[in-house]
Amino acid sequence: MKKYSFILLIFAFIFNSCGIYSFKGNNPPEGIKTIAVPLFTDNSGFAESGLKEQFTELLKNKIISDNTLRLADKTTADGALNCTITSVKDDALVISGNENVTKRKITINVNVVFENLKKQKKIWDRNYENWGEYNSSTSSFSERQNGITLARDKITDDILNDIISNW
Repeated sequence: MKKYSFILLIFAFIFNSCGIYSFKGNNPPEGIKTIAVPLFTDNSGFAESGLKEQFTELLKNKIISDNTLRLADKTTADGALNCTITSVKDDALVISGNENVTKRKITINVNVVFENLKKQKKIWDRNYENWGEYNSSTSSFSERQNGITLARDKITDDILNDIISNW
């Protein structure tokens, strides 16, 4: 009977100690429970209407879905993300034999300053760059929008991961 009690005790200890670890990394900075996401600023000079609004709404929706932090107005939030779209480049990626561009690549750069509003202190200042491809063999701007959407989605994922993880 002692043998089974000892084995049971070891299993209980192992499983109990594993409960404090998490692979998700939900560790926002201490004291940050609510966050404000003001409208992105667009300093890119890229002629894409609604880009800053789309970025802002996507990031807000990802924060809400993640449920680690709550969105709040800047006047009541613990922290704020001040985001600036610094550049958008649309470059040829694949050129066919007759020198027609068949694929293009949109590269977007965003600068993000994460601030602790309660302590009036910058937590971090980071630049994010990501890209999305699209077919350019058609003359449709919806194809270009697909590339922008891919890049925007990757960047907002990267921002969310950095604000909820302390590592």
